[in-house]
Amino acid sequence: MEKLEQKYQMELDTLKGVIQSSDLLATYLDDEEEASYQAIRDAFEPQIEEMYEMVAENHPLQLTTFESALLHPDFEGLYLAKILGFRVLRGEIDADYHYKRPQDAFKEVLIALADSSNFEWIKNKIGQSCQIGLALSSEIWVSNLINQIENKRVKSFYESMVLDKLRVLAARKTAYDGYYRQFTHYNYHSAEFPKTRGELKTLFSSLETFIQYRIKHGKINMSLLPNFKEFLNREEFKKEEEYLKMLILFSRYFPHDGHEDWIKKTFNDARANIPNFNEIYFKYLLEIEEQGLSLDKQSDHNIDMLLDTGMEDDLLRYSALINVIHKKGYIHEDSIETTRSFYENHEGLSNINESLRHTIYGHFEQLVDNLPVEDYKVLIGSDHKKSEEEAAVDDSVARFMKLYMDIFANQEFNIRLRELLMRYIRKCLKKFTDKRSAPYQDVKHFVMDKFPEWEFMKPKEVIEMFKTKRVRKPGA
Repeated sequence: MEKLEQKYQMELDTLKGVIQSSDLLATYLDDEEEASYQAIRDAFEPQIEEMYEMVAENHPLQLTTFESALLHPDFEGLYLAKILGFRVLRGEIDADYHYKRPQDAFKEVLIALADSSNFEWIKNKIGQSCQIGLALSSEIWVSNLINQIENKRVKSFYESMVLDKLRVLAARKTAYDGYYRQFTHYNYHSAEFPKTRGELKTLFSSLETFIQYRIKHGKINMSLLPNFKEFLNREEFKKEEEYLKMLILFSRYFPHDGHEDWIKKTFNDARANIPNFNEIYFKYLLEIEEQGLSLDKQSDHNIDMLLDTGMEDDLLRYSALINVIHKKGYIHEDSIETTRSFYENHEGLSNINESLRHTIYGHFEQLVDNLPVEDYKVLIGSDHKKSEEEAAVDDSVARFMKLYMDIFANQEFNIRLRELLMRYIRKCLKKFTDKRSAPYQDVKHFVMDKFPEWEFMKPKEVIEMFKTKRVRKPGA
């Protein structure tokens, strides 16, 4: 756990004093009613949540320390129901929906709750968290936990939270997935940076998930820089694949301002010294895109600025091509011909060529998914019954799709384009309901002309798609 910043600790100490001196607590201690405890919650939990969100945004590696500070009895168990949920979800699970490692952080909160004088009211809000967390834990771990509980009422409650139905994988998966969705709008993600090779193997997966979460949700800040520097400067890590993955994430997505020389040297040292650097780089590029990270212009630029041009390798050549595409546009003649030349000089199914296909597809996707249906002619052209002269200067997006399909000759790329076009066609048909209107007929003719030709659909399937569905009259 990373030490809590003094400013956060001071705020917690101040709030603790306010809670203990409040009239609301005095009332609760006098009548011990649930309504009085709820009044304390209503008054102080929003303040705790505001502090929590501040730590999560700016110093996420201190979250666990912040949570542990809230376990102090003087906080009267406030916000612990949320913290219990965060710790249930923070644990890394395997394919069988069991924790990969014993969750001492989860256990810490369960023990604190068991010792809380307010457990009777808190337990009403922790049932599902207990059920999921205990189901994900091993039977031995659960037994050892329950045996540590001295309070018989609490012990009985925890025992009742061990559900037989969640011993079945399918039920456990369904329950966990539903529970996870309840927390998607909370920023509770944290991790540890490993300091030894042993920790690198056990902690990296959680760390990678945490870093990717920060990137995907735009929560990139420099509070993590010292941790990245320490990690990337460790000599014992530099031959490990995990090292290169972390280097790629930092190099592509985190700001380099003020640290350009260090990250440039670190990155190019890796290029020169890590065996199969390029193979691992492009393989990971595909992995992170599949996991939701954007291979966009800015992240490509971040890498390009680091490259030592004196080192001739695939990454340098790929970066030069991507620069042409970003600067001139993917439908520019130079981009198309440079892409063709590059692609033909690499194996079709290589990771570098697949990365190129994904980049080109990403440009099409961004345009088509954001194209208003009223502007459908940008996609399909002004009229598909063109003269030969008009066809020669066709600048529709669909024409460029076909050009790239011919260059790549790749079924997966074609399938992705088909699905992209179908999404747009469906939006058009939902908008253009008058089948005699020009827009409807334009879209229909485009699909009938191009989908069979491009092997997106069989002719019969296209006919069926536009066939008018007969509505049976009542009583007929």
